[in-house]
Amino acid sequence: MDKRRHWREQEQRLVQRWNAAAVRYQEVQAQISASPAASEELKVLEQTARAEVDAVRREVAKLKVEFNSGKRY
Repeated sequence: MDKRRHWREQEQRLVQRWNAAAVRYQEVQAQISASPAASEELKVLEQTARAEVDAVRREVAKLKVEFNSGKRY
């Protein structure tokens, strides 16, 4: 039962990271679309936000594989 609680907490943290990364990426996209000439700083922020979303996406995929293979729950 302790494993399940740990897994659930891990999943909740991952959901929070996903939501935060998605919001940051959407905010940067809104800033870029609002300004006609995107600055270099905004481009770097966009790349950083996209990398964070991709990292969380890979972690979600990893947990999904573990779940489907029977290593979780």
